[in-house]
Amino acid sequence: MTPLKDILGAMRTTAEEDRDLVRRAYEFAQRAHDGQTRYSGEPYFVHPAAVAKTLAKFGMDATTIAAGLLHDTVEDARASREEVEKEFEKEVLFIVDGVTKLGHHKYRGAERHAESLRRLLVATASDIRVLIVKLADRYHNTQTLGHVPPHKRRRIALETLEIYAPIADRLGMGQVKRDLEDLVFPHIDPDAYAHTLELRKAKTKETEIGLAKVQKELRKEFVKKGLQDFRTSIRIKGLWSLHQKLIRKHDDITLIHDIAALRIVVPKLEDCYVALGIVHALYRPLPGEFKDYIAFPKPNGYQSLHTTVMTSEAGIVEIQIRTEEMHRHAEFGVASHMSYKLLGKEIEQLDRSTQRSRFSALSFSWMRSLIPSLMHVSSATKNADQSSAESPHWLVELADAHAIIAESQAFVEGLKEDFFSRRVFVFTPQGDVVDLPIDSTPIDFAYAIHTDLGDHLQGAKVNGKFVSFDTKLNNGDIVEVLRRESAHPSPKWLDHVKTALARKHIRLALGMTEPDKPRRRRRAAKHPTPTHEDVKR
Repeated sequence: MTPLKDILGAMRTTAEEDRDLVRRAYEFAQRAHDGQTRYSGEPYFVHPAAVAKTLAKFGMDATTIAAGLLHDTVEDARASREEVEKEFEKEVLFIVDGVTKLGHHKYRGAERHAESLRRLLVATASDIRVLIVKLADRYHNTQTLGHVPPHKRRRIALETLEIYAPIADRLGMGQVKRDLEDLVFPHIDPDAYAHTLELRKAKTKETEIGLAKVQKELRKEFVKKGLQDFRTSIRIKGLWSLHQKLIRKHDDITLIHDIAALRIVVPKLEDCYVALGIVHALYRPLPGEFKDYIAFPKPNGYQSLHTTVMTSEAGIVEIQIRTEEMHRHAEFGVASHMSYKLLGKEIEQLDRSTQRSRFSALSFSWMRSLIPSLMHVSSATKNADQSSAESPHWLVELADAHAIIAESQAFVEGLKEDFFSRRVFVFTPQGDVVDLPIDSTPIDFAYAIHTDLGDHLQGAKVNGKFVSFDTKLNNGDIVEVLRRESAHPSPKWLDHVKTALARKHIRLALGMTEPDKPRRRRRAAKHPTPTHEDVKR
């Protein structure tokens, strides 16, 4: 079990008020979970304590760490919402409630609906800290996945791979994404896992000695050139990532050059380019293999210099160069910015409600960048985005703190309004989420699940009650469709559907052509398409 001192030791803040909040949450959660056990037989409290330590390592604030300790006390323990609110501030309960709500949405392996569920999780997490607690929760659960019953284990593994790892990636939490993928890999495809692990071991054994020599040579050269306070390390490629690359390379590991890479971390931005010059002076770079993610960051804010060079000691080697701040972002993404940018001395002096406003602003900015196609971005925001190409655009809006604090609540409400005014999220009885346009009906739902289900739709239930086919679906509805072989689409259905997919299949089932097809046919008669025999002649 993670001791309290380990959580307090990992926290960034030294403020006694914050540390006291975490102490009280630790003791409260320990009492609430007393007598409960996990599948492994361990006391249940092992889990929330581990989640809290992970959040502290991410650099999260005391409120989030306290919420991590308490996140299961209301739903899975003996505590009530009223108790949590009375013992702790409303903000803690707000995050706990958010994590509980996210837990109700399950992924059951329908890959076509994975993006819908990711969007739903984002749209319903009104504070970004809710998602970060959920990721920390999932991170520990995947570490103990071997103790979960097999039927449940595979669903959790797939959900982690398809839903939570991509969310971690979008948050810029590269280390978390990689760990989640690698932890569930053996539960998704044990044979591929064993094969990839064996190949990686053989390859890294070949290059490890050579890489150590390259590392030593570079360190010596950096000191000669006056570069100070740098550090180097060897980075081994994640197993799931390697497996995906092996598929693309037809299982030929000799074509993969970044299994082991050398990472160089320097103090300042200009040191990155100095280090790059030294690397290229020592080793010949491969043409077309240099990427400047500092000048052109990845969409999730990732920054680093990547170069691939030819060495005599280790063959082809990828080298990554970045600053300490870039490295923190690469590991923990948006959480690192919340820790170092938003939770510094300046924000610690602000009252809790003002701190909450800043988090809300960041939540809005990040969510807008995740699903930009569904957002209406103001011209002021667009100008702000263009003004700072070197910063992640979801952080640019934090520049004018006073304006953001004043408007953040309206931003978040506007996001929800805009998002949910365009889409509805409904569920199958098994819990799969289906993303449909506003005003969609059970017919649209049936065709979204499967063409055959739409073509033989006999009836529909919404939230357990039979409804007519023209019923408009609402967010959160549980929709069940009844199939009968003798049932077929009616021309009236065309008046009740919203999606192009449903309209297309109804027309096909009725033997109807699209409105513009006769015109195309007439044109084709005037200018017939050459046949195979015409071409030969």
